[in-house]
Amino acid sequence: MPLTDRDRAILAFEGAWSRHVGAKEEAIRTEFELSPARYYQLLGRLIDTAPALEFDPMLVKRLRRLRDARQQARLARAAGVR
Repeated sequence: MPLTDRDRAILAFEGAWSRHVGAKEEAIRTEFELSPARYYQLLGRLIDTAPALEFDPMLVKRLRRLRDARQQARLARAAGVR
């Protein structure tokens, strides 16, 4: 399934975020008319698709690594609590 215009816009936004000024959550609401939670749900699904990887491989691989590192940190904290 090819990327939609919104999919491409989300990837471009993530790739350019360091250049944005202000709160990211507010920028998400303004630009996409989405709650930050919904935006991150869409982004999480999007970076697992082949078309997203083809569109911007460096960004998608970086976002996947960050997500995986956060998951590992959560698992480590959970294991340490027991």
